[in-house]
Amino acid sequence: MSTGSKTSRSSQRLRKQTALITGATRGIGLAIARALADEGCQLLLTGRNEKSLDKIRREIGAAKVFAYPCDVRDPCSVDDFFRVVRRQIKQIDILINNAGIAHANLRVDQLPYPVWRDVFATNVDGTFLVTQTALELMGRGGTIVNNLSIAATRVFAGSAAYNASKHAAMGLTDTLREELRPRSIRVIGLIPGATDTDIWKTLWPQAPRKKMMSPETVAKIVVEAILLPANATVENLEILPTVGTL
Repeated sequence: MSTGSKTSRSSQRLRKQTALITGATRGIGLAIARALADEGCQLLLTGRNEKSLDKIRREIGAAKVFAYPCDVRDPCSVDDFFRVVRRQIKQIDILINNAGIAHANLRVDQLPYPVWRDVFATNVDGTFLVTQTALELMGRGGTIVNNLSIAATRVFAGSAAYNASKHAAMGLTDTLREELRPRSIRVIGLIPGATDTDIWKTLWPQAPRKKMMSPETVAKIVVEAILLPANATVENLEILPTVGTL
């Protein structure tokens, strides 16, 4: 059954809008996809796992979802994805840059350079490549949400590449916001604290999951930020568990 069936048509506040979500097959990305579908959005979903994308498309409702695999680290893959997108839709109203990875807890002197490069390629290059191309399809009044993590404003020992990539993504987000003000495109830096997603299997396998927020909690707040009047925005949306940063 489509998640959209849970919401009456009259209360779907984002009908006729199209949202592109990267990293949409799990965690916060998947929760945002479901929440936007409930608000009537047409969805463009991408990730690296084609089977997971197909499953989500069936769950939400194939009539409202276009799902196609893409590796955001690869310019050619991004170009291929948007080549298909342009045949499906004319405009993107909402862009959620959610794709991101972490790495095992390692000090700088232990961190392999290929790991450093892969984290930056996903968390920074991927956001840049997708945003740059998506902007060609965004009109005035659109919204971009970059999932930055609390690591964009704080640092955690043993997570050098993750910390640095999220700080870099914050710099990109801040720059985009200033550049896109003349186009009335809002740019929101999403800064969630500990959220119960699969990323903890890499970052901290023994993390206290019960103290964390759910992805659905984060998604609900993101949707409300997107729904603000056109003349208002939230520039940085920091959401923390009540226990703090763990």
